[in-house]
Amino acid sequence: MKILILFAHPRLSGSHVQRALHDAVRDLPGVTFHDLYAAYPDFTIDVGHEQSLLLDHDLIVLQHPFYWYSAPAIIKEWLDLVLELGWAYGPGGDKLHRKFLMNAISTGGAEAAYRRQGRNRFDITELLSPFNQSAHLCGMAYLQPFAIFAGRWLTGEDLSIKTSDYQGLIEGLRDGHIDPMTRLAKGYTLPLAFEEQRLQKKRHAT
Repeated sequence: MKILILFAHPRLSGSHVQRALHDAVRDLPGVTFHDLYAAYPDFTIDVGHEQSLLLDHDLIVLQHPFYWYSAPAIIKEWLDLVLELGWAYGPGGDKLHRKFLMNAISTGGAEAAYRRQGRNRFDITELLSPFNQSAHLCGMAYLQPFAIFAGRWLTGEDLSIKTSDYQGLIEGLRDGHIDPMTRLAKGYTLPLAFEEQRLQKKRHAT
């Protein structure tokens, strides 16, 4: 599986967790690591280039800190411009069908805060619902997020373990040791594009 990591952090030099994750995966063989803030410091996104990258990969990972229950601003800009009507969704918009999308995030708050009874009132999968729905609209499968909580309080040893887990997940998906279909987000219903693919394979088999 070819993996594209779209990385977004506006202040990477001051980051604790995302800097470690960044360093763990940016040079992995067979993985394209694309730093959006480095590529587009003025937010002038090359839509054609970004769409070409998407076409050339199977799994798109949005790696970012979890700012205000969402992502840094450049990811919103990227989504608005790159996922065009007639290309990514809507009539004729089938270019991302049967690809996969996943968020890899870090939070300042503890995991307990991201529960119905917690300070943030929703769990992390609910708060990431806009990404889940965006994937579904584009005919993609949305995977359960990789999340590191309470980043500011992690010890060096704890962060090393979490970083290794992330690297292992990316490598496992890349090498086919981890089936992405076993990592669908909780309660996720696959888009029709996947059912059409299954029926097509069944017809060919008979």
